Amino acid sequence: MELLTSPELWIAFATLLLLEVVLGIDNVVFISILAGRLPEHQQARARTIGISLALITRLLLLASLSWVIGLTAPLFTVFGQEVSGRDLILLLGGGFLLAKATYEIHEHLEGADHGKSGKTASFAGVIAQILVLDVVFSLDSVITAVGMVDELFVMVAAVVIAMIIMLVSAGAVSGFVNRHPTVKMLALSFLLIIGGSLIAEGLGQHIPKGYVYGPIAFSIFVEMLNLRVRSRNKLPDAKPVSLHPTFVKEPPAPAAAGDGQPPSA
Repeated sequence: MELLTSPELWIAFATLLLLEVVLGIDNVVFISILAGRLPEHQQARARTIGISLALITRLLLLASLSWVIGLTAPLFTVFGQEVSGRDLILLLGGGFLLAKATYEIHEHLEGADHGKSGKTASFAGVIAQILVLDVVFSLDSVITAVGMVDELFVMVAAVVIAMIIMLVSAGAVSGFVNRHPTVKMLALSFLLIIGGSLIAEGLGQHIPKGYVYGPIAFSIFVEMLNLRVRSRNKLPDAKPVSLHPTFVKEPPAPAAAGDGQPPSA
């Protein structure tokens, strides 16, 4: 009971919650982009499953704190650089983010023939990619929580509340990103930055979070101003920027006989 009345504990909880929400935004944005490759009726389910898997992954990592802390122990040395289990995960995760974000940017901007092969994205394949992403972001999130707070129940509470916020806001975030192609490109560019920072961390080059999220926050602020200016100066017949679709839309069903349509000549 004394812990619940401790102002230091509440300050630590609020700080950790804010940080978990910031870290979770990256997770939500990429989940939304991956889910956008599916047909529209499957996207909400994919987002819900993806965020639920992120919560389960974080809780499992918190439940095995000794294992997580042990990941920082060196496994071997390469060219005088000690490599731990955490470093390997960050290197693989950063490489995955760089490759996936680059592929998505290419598909949206250069994939002129994309969508003509008649194939849609696999639901299981998208969930598998989301799971890989969840593991990478969850490890970073949990290690951050361990470094800030000593009490396990505070970590769990901050992680659960942050995940609830992510789950509630996922639909709005996804809709906003999909409605604004420039925002989607900006989000994919952020993933390139984050992937690069993860690789740097894996190589032992620590980059303060402020150096990564500061420019991202500034870019978002500038993009919000651009969206505001474009909405005020929009011409009635102006067409919005569009990207290449990432999945094949089903063609409309042919009209049935006798529906009142005149026969074709």
